[in-house]
Amino acid sequence: MSLTHITNDNIISMASSKLTGTLPVMDGSNLTGVDDVTKSASDPATDTNPSGGVGTVWLNTTSGELFSCTDATTDENVWVNVGGGDGDVQPWIFQGTISGYAVGGHQGGSTPYDNIIEKYSFVSDQNSTDVGDLTLGRNTPAGTSSSTHGYSSSGGGNNVIDKFSFSVDGDATDVGDLIAVNDQLTGQSSSTHGYVSGGAAGGYLDTIQKFTVASDANATDVGNLTLARGGCAGHSSTTHGYTSGGEAGSTNVIDKFTFASDADATDVGDLTSARHGVTGQSSATNGYTTGTTFSTGTDRIDKFSFSSDSNAANIGTTTSGRYGANSSSSTTHGYYAGGYDSAYSNVIDKFSFSVDENGTDIADLTVARYGMNVGQQY
Repeated sequence: MSLTHITNDNIISMASSKLTGTLPVMDGSNLTGVDDVTKSASDPATDTNPSGGVGTVWLNTTSGELFSCTDATTDENVWVNVGGGDGDVQPWIFQGTISGYAVGGHQGGSTPYDNIIEKYSFVSDQNSTDVGDLTLGRNTPAGTSSSTHGYSSSGGGNNVIDKFSFSVDGDATDVGDLIAVNDQLTGQSSSTHGYVSGGAAGGYLDTIQKFTVASDANATDVGNLTLARGGCAGHSSTTHGYTSGGEAGSTNVIDKFTFASDADATDVGDLTSARHGVTGQSSATNGYTTGTTFSTGTDRIDKFSFSSDSNAANIGTTTSGRYGANSSSSTTHGYYAGGYDSAYSNVIDKFSFSVDENGTDIADLTVARYGMNVGQQY
């Protein structure tokens, strides 16, 4: 076999079988086509934007966990744990996949406020079941959700934040307080915090409050809506909370506030009509406002975009115009349950997010009532 001594010539190509013996030390920056591993003492995050895009590998040098980027959408990256651990990193998804929850409420007359926690399936259309109790009865509370728990805040003369588990049916526990006693509030949810906006306490409120879901803690005042109101609808995108409609003489205003920092809301659009006693649903791309001002019988479903600041459009109707209903959101449908029209209702309506259509009656709550709050299980 003949041997060739190479000096400073450039090698264009060579079969690997031809390389034998000990290779000299070389500058790694001259190598191409070699996939690198990003090393860090912490996990990647959804806003960790890899220059290498999809397929980038990330090693947590503290835990030894290894992640691969499977979606390189700016600030909404998905990192799948490909090591022996768990805990994929992906954008916050507000919508549920398992169950919706109807919590609290009022049956009218001299009946005290309800403490019922009930849930209904997103997988099949069937009646709701009673799965636990709040720490106290409450009417028109704010509802928020984390990935593991539902939260019911204030409503009916208290400022208590209750928390209940999604994974195990059971009673709620008192885990904190809002800044004041009020009712007619609405809620929004980010990946790290529950938000409560608006309400009434001797007058209508413009307050935006938030509390962490990482630990049990009281809420803090972090901003203001553009106008004071109660009986409004709450909506959540991956980055912002929305408050629509509500009573301040009835309004059609859609407010938006960011989850990234504590700040006041801005007016970004209008519903198709001014009304209060409404409730909100959220798809991945749009907010929906359902319900009506007491005794008006408005049964419309309004939809507005999360991607642009614009007015809502009427895209369908519920089975009846009901005031103070419960709402929840699956990944595919919005739900509108209970409320009051000419009588207290136990009807659960469902409407599609993929097409604009009317709601259909698919099941019943355990008790006819109004003034409940929202939640969904992931």
